[in-house]
Amino acid sequence: MKTTCIDDFGATIKKRREALGLNQREFAEFLGLREGGERTVGGWERGEHQPSPAKLSAIESLHLKVPFKRSSKPHVFSFIDLFAGIGGIRLPFQQIGGKCVFTSEWDKFSKKTYAANFGELPDGDITQFPSEAIPQHDLLLAGFPCQAFSQAGLKRGFFDTRGTMFFEIQRIISHHQPKAFLLENVKQLKGHDKGNTLKTILSILRGDDLPDIPVDVPMSDSARSSLSTKLDYDVDYRVLKASNFGVPQNRERVYIIGFNRNKVSAAEKCGLAKQILDKLEKRTASTKLGDVLEKNQSVDPKYTLSDRLWNGHKRRKSEHRAKGNGFGYSLFNHDSLSCNTISARYYKDGSEILIDQSDINRNPRKLTPKECAAIQGFPKNFVLDAVSDVQNYRQFGNSVAVPVISAISKEMLPYIKT
Repeated sequence: MKTTCIDDFGATIKKRREALGLNQREFAEFLGLREGGERTVGGWERGEHQPSPAKLSAIESLHLKVPFKRSSKPHVFSFIDLFAGIGGIRLPFQQIGGKCVFTSEWDKFSKKTYAANFGELPDGDITQFPSEAIPQHDLLLAGFPCQAFSQAGLKRGFFDTRGTMFFEIQRIISHHQPKAFLLENVKQLKGHDKGNTLKTILSILRGDDLPDIPVDVPMSDSARSSLSTKLDYDVDYRVLKASNFGVPQNRERVYIIGFNRNKVSAAEKCGLAKQILDKLEKRTASTKLGDVLEKNQSVDPKYTLSDRLWNGHKRRKSEHRAKGNGFGYSLFNHDSLSCNTISARYYKDGSEILIDQSDINRNPRKLTPKECAAIQGFPKNFVLDAVSDVQNYRQFGNSVAVPVISAISKEMLPYIKT
């Protein structure tokens, strides 16, 4: 940024902030300023003082074009986006005419990526927002935290505070009674605690007799109080495979759909959620990993494994093989039909998905963030450089396969339109 006057700095900073669609408080958080940072931003814009060279560089590098800003066109339904991550669930529902009226995400890096793509900085911890403070909406979306149920985690379920976030969803549904909801979680939710965790979730959403929830399960007072209000939703779930929706990844997730029987006439007859999920479960598609991979010779060498790391991978795989198990790295190439599931830990060593580079006589490499986005089905113009590679890997590992959500959104649309 080559300017000669502090006033020029102020005008430029204001222009870039407004291009992102953020107010001064949100812009301060976006830049990682401390509490009260909006006063600093205001001072910059008024020309009272100027940012440090590092902050100037960060501001200068910001995209002026936000690719998925909310449209000014009349919307056909409203929705909220909880545990939003980087917006993978929001995107398809926005594209079919929905208006997002509230977003919640606590991770500061995910919030930066979200703001760079949607021009909105998500609000923070959902437990800090009373139900009445959340706008009325037709649809609730939530990819609620999965670590409490995942294979990689301790699988403590409701006794993990991340697992109890479901009860925050329940209290919001109880208060607002939206027409419908879509919840997403890991496949392991289906079998957690011999199926009792999922059974409890479905029972609460359907309005069955309240299951026995131990008093020591951690949840907010407002969430526990809201359990006394019975819901009345037609609810079903399925484990859907991303590869059946054209995504070259062996990713399976639990999807729970519910329709308010008092607001969606088709749900009064029961079975609407089941009908939609039965249809989606029958989907098939052919995939090829090479369709979304970059050519090896064009990939930055920094993604290629060092000799030391590659030799370590081979040694550990050999040791596991000797013990009779299949643990170790997994190697794929451009002819592979699909790859393993991208996980949030991919940034550590990439062992679950390594790309063969024997065609250019190099060690295997990790996926690039751009390839991770493509494997999850994100649009090509999705902004990636708001955060580091490490954070991109975490974010895409925690995100959703967008084409699966897109297919679900189109099936739900006729029943959620205002």
